[in-house]
Amino acid sequence: MSLREALPKVNTALPGPKAKEILEKRARVIPAAIKSIYPLVIKRGEGAMFEDVDGNIFLDWVGGVGVMNIGYSHPALIAAVKEQSEKYFHSMMNITTHTGYLDLAEGLAKVAPVKGDVKNTMFVNSGAEADENAVKIARGFTGRPNIIVFTGAFHGRTMLTMTMTAKKAYAVGMGPFPDGVYRAEFPNIYRRPAGISEAEAVEYYVKKLEEVFIEVSPAQYVAAIVFEPVQGEGGFVPAPLEWVKAVRAICDKHGIMMITDEVQTGFARSGRMFASEYYKEAGCAPDIITMAKSIAGGLPLSAVVARKEIFDGTPGGTIGGTYCGNAVAVASALKVLEVMTTEDYPGKALRIADKCMKRFGAWKDAYEFIGDVRGVGAMIGIEFVKTKAGKEPNADIVNAIVADAWTRGLVLENAGTYGNAIRFLCPLCVTDAQMDAGLDIFEQSIKEAAKKLK
Repeated sequence: MSLREALPKVNTALPGPKAKEILEKRARVIPAAIKSIYPLVIKRGEGAMFEDVDGNIFLDWVGGVGVMNIGYSHPALIAAVKEQSEKYFHSMMNITTHTGYLDLAEGLAKVAPVKGDVKNTMFVNSGAEADENAVKIARGFTGRPNIIVFTGAFHGRTMLTMTMTAKKAYAVGMGPFPDGVYRAEFPNIYRRPAGISEAEAVEYYVKKLEEVFIEVSPAQYVAAIVFEPVQGEGGFVPAPLEWVKAVRAICDKHGIMMITDEVQTGFARSGRMFASEYYKEAGCAPDIITMAKSIAGGLPLSAVVARKEIFDGTPGGTIGGTYCGNAVAVASALKVLEVMTTEDYPGKALRIADKCMKRFGAWKDAYEFIGDVRGVGAMIGIEFVKTKAGKEPNADIVNAIVADAWTRGLVLENAGTYGNAIRFLCPLCVTDAQMDAGLDIFEQSIKEAAKKLK
């Protein structure tokens, strides 16, 4: 059986002897501030599986934190990268034009669910760069200085995006931070104020957003409102559609750009190519969309898409860069777009989600410490609490589950402001047998953690 079809199998104590030696080298040669969550050393990967240097086989439900939607080492991507690498590795678009950049820009403009008929696309190298450039573009078009972001947000680790990011564990000792970034309360329906309905909660969070115009920045100075359709680090919290409609109306009223950060939700994860497609279908498409992570199957690339008139307001020379739209990464991304379309990756996400939500929902009913199960498509979060009634965050059981699962061959990761959620970001090419094995391991780990923490 190939690795692509294999099931999880751990044959050694973890970390194994070869992994230990490599991890000792890691500790010597790279900064400790680049944290290592798991003592795992990958040797090769196929599909949703990877093998470590000691021959252990793991099912990956983290996927490089949303990078591997198409899976490890897809043969079509390997061929595309090999073909391009034999022509040239790189050609800076400010110096010479290469057609791959143009073809991908055109392809993404066709599928990106942003307002407007004529769209432009620009490429950079990471999600943080895409978000930062989206802010620059919005400021350039509107002539305004300020942006509004949200509690629970994660947008990156550059100086601007660290400021935009809510969780300041990612910004310890890094200040002072740029001005002009203001924060509103994100609509976390599970943690809405006690005694109000979900519909009332949407109204509550809309009012919280509007209060920013009164208390922090008048609307006429706000260039953009930036949010994730499903918060990643915030705990996989989806933005309610009715709230998004209200945000769109606020933006239209005040001439503000609505930016959706689809760095993690993009490329079929949500059951659409982009989660913002749900917004477009409901008449509340964003003005600007950012994307990265799974865009090129693991190669560094990111993009910003908006209607042409928005880009036309950007002063010349303020966007772009040396490696932006690298030819090899673009070749891989073109193949990602083709494969995800022809093989219906959004459909794969919905089928995976259906299986997961049934099982996760049953666990929620069975276990007092599972407070909420939520998500969009196959971007699913499970929030763990001490009691259902009190909703007290329970990071201890999450840490115990994650620590137990990888010893059984399943790689999980936590999320959330208090580290009390487990995120599901499995590659969408996972087989049914692998999904079943992963779900079984996950439940075993839940039971084991519950015993230890009694």
